[in-house]
Amino acid sequence: MCSGWICLSLVPARSPTCKLDDVNILYGINTVTEALKARGRAFTWIAVAKERKDIRLQRVIDECRKMGVPVRFVSRMELDELAGNVAHQGLVAATSAKQYSDLDDLVAARRGEHSLVVVLDGVEDPHNLGAIMRTADAAGADGVIIPERRSAAVTGTVAKVSAGASEHLPVAKVTNVSRTLEELKEKELWIVGLDERGPQTYDQVDYKMHCAVVLGAEGKGLHDLVRRHCDFLVSIPMLGQVPSLNVSVAAGIVLYEVVRQRRLGASKQS
Repeated sequence: MCSGWICLSLVPARSPTCKLDDVNILYGINTVTEALKARGRAFTWIAVAKERKDIRLQRVIDECRKMGVPVRFVSRMELDELAGNVAHQGLVAATSAKQYSDLDDLVAARRGEHSLVVVLDGVEDPHNLGAIMRTADAAGADGVIIPERRSAAVTGTVAKVSAGASEHLPVAKVTNVSRTLEELKEKELWIVGLDERGPQTYDQVDYKMHCAVVLGAEGKGLHDLVRRHCDFLVSIPMLGQVPSLNVSVAAGIVLYEVVRQRRLGASKQS
């Protein structure tokens, strides 16, 4: 028996180590709510913990019923298996895959007076990618660019960590980061790479310009070729014993310096 819903029997059993993007599973109330708002995915069904009842969960159920998405109530154990972990908050959804954006469209859909694009040079930890995407969306970035290889993809884990920001933020996959930086330069974006050996501190650059902020892989930083394609190399002062910050923390520091400078510039103009 599958708690009265035959759809569940169509979903293969998976171990917690199975990749969530193989079956396009989203989980968590914020994640599923934002995916519904963004309208970027087709929903096949949602599964809800029959033991849990609260207002936020009921809103998701009501919205799915309006959209004609099948809703079934199952045990928490079944949800644990579907999500591959216990962080689902009583809600799991089966959806179509994340739709990646074209680079030209991402740059063209500028959200503010100046472009702000985040380029990730091989961030492989999905938790870091999710955290960066959450910050990028909050900072008003136009989108995130990731390489096709040696990079985390936008999986259910990334969507959950991003609190659903990944559903609203355009993401472009590219085959070559260095070549992409040259394309961004042709579109009049300045390239700012974060590097612990950067000669300038991150707050010495004037970000009131079209720009892309480039962040390197965990532990490795920017590749040499990527570094050479940057117009500015900036660093974050480290006053303690450790030599560097987590890449998602570093992203937050730099992106909100961009926000600070641009808001200050806007207030002076007004």
